[in-house]
Amino acid sequence: MSKNSPKQRNLRFEQLMAIIATVNLGLVLFDLSYIPWRNLYLLRVKHITQVYDPIKAIEPHRETKYYLETVDTLKKQVSQTGLQSPQVKTKLEELSRLSTEMIDTNPFAVAGKSGALETIKNRMRYHIHQESAKLSFAIFWSQAYLSQKGWNQEINFFDQKIAPLIKTNYFRHIGENGEFIDRFWMIDLPFVILFGVELLGRSFYVKRRHPDFSWLNAIFWRWYDLFLLIPFWRLLRIIPVLIRLDHAQLLNLQSIRQQVHLGIVANFAEELTEIVVIRVINQIQGSIQRGELIRSLLQKENLRPYININNVNEVEAIAAILVQTVIYQVLPKIQPDIAAILRHNIESTLNQLPAYQNLQMLPILGQMPTHISEQLATHITTNLYNTLVKAVEDPVSAKLSTQLVQSFSAAFGAEIQKKHVVSEIQSLLVDFFEEVKLNYVQNLSQEDMEQILEQTRKLRTQVSVQPVVTNIGSPVVPLIKKK
Repeated sequence: MSKNSPKQRNLRFEQLMAIIATVNLGLVLFDLSYIPWRNLYLLRVKHITQVYDPIKAIEPHRETKYYLETVDTLKKQVSQTGLQSPQVKTKLEELSRLSTEMIDTNPFAVAGKSGALETIKNRMRYHIHQESAKLSFAIFWSQAYLSQKGWNQEINFFDQKIAPLIKTNYFRHIGENGEFIDRFWMIDLPFVILFGVELLGRSFYVKRRHPDFSWLNAIFWRWYDLFLLIPFWRLLRIIPVLIRLDHAQLLNLQSIRQQVHLGIVANFAEELTEIVVIRVINQIQGSIQRGELIRSLLQKENLRPYININNVNEVEAIAAILVQTVIYQVLPKIQPDIAAILRHNIESTLNQLPAYQNLQMLPILGQMPTHISEQLATHITTNLYNTLVKAVEDPVSAKLSTQLVQSFSAAFGAEIQKKHVVSEIQSLLVDFFEEVKLNYVQNLSQEDMEQILEQTRKLRTQVSVQPVVTNIGSPVVPLIKKK
């Protein structure tokens, strides 16, 4: 494949758009995290707040800003006239008053930072060793205290422990709709326009390839791209971004996609299994209660026409295969065991006869009864097996056997159809299936569906089964032939 082939160009375009969508998602995540993490940005990367505060309509709160400006003025005044000058005393009194107003009015509440004010009060209480925050500030902003403890030490405490918390406070403008002003749409709008044009182009291409599609169907061909256009719930843009990265071969999400599919299927499989099994059992119970099942089993003419796909009675064919298997394959292998059982029973019966016991005492004839029982058991099993084989192969015996089965079925059916017998059987069967639902269906629905689905996936990927072609209309060929 050449570097400039259409497929390669398409891949490059997909990669470019995936990168742009990732950048947009990064901006969205930053915007969503800005307010909660503004303290970190303010203290660590201050220039970010200087650039982004106007986007969120944030500006320094006038009261806390004036408070810090007054502290800066105090520092300059101390450096010029000394701590004990009247000008410094005036500034300290003003700071004491501003501290009391700050505690009373709580200018941190608008920004949702009342916790910062509580931290400030607690730190000042602990530092001054007073229970009252107002009294602690009044003591702190006094010439006597600052002279006793040392101006440099105390102002350093304020700059390191108190001032950073006061700086985190801000004022955010509210719009006419009662919500905080947010100008992030100005940053997001170019991306939305780009993704909108791309979606229209893709929809036009899909509509041209599939003329029978409506424009709505063509747009929903890439439904996940719609999340890139809506101005709310922007966090949902992670869905199209991940899909685009996967399609652009920049990120392999095969395992994640497979796990998502397994999770979705597993959630439905448990309920679906229980519903299907219970529905089948309910249909069987209904058929039993209406008497349809008993009548269909016992009557030659069913209530509804039976569909036969191969003109063969499968039950009779299966029975014939089983009979041939038992006679030609199973019985010859177990014939010695049957003979041993017969020989044991014959010997046990003979041992109970007094004449047999006396016969065993004779030295010459003592072993004769044992040989007789062995020959008798072998003769019985051989004759029985030959009789069964002749019964299967002899047409007259087969006809008589068929008549016997039919007579038995007719007599059995006539007795079963008696009202009290049918009602009792129906009641027992209904109760039986009800117990099946209570005892087994719940356990069936609680199987580890994820394990089952994983086994199914492995079966599909590791096992290759050749298709089997069958002729449904052909007659059944016996699977077992006589030796």
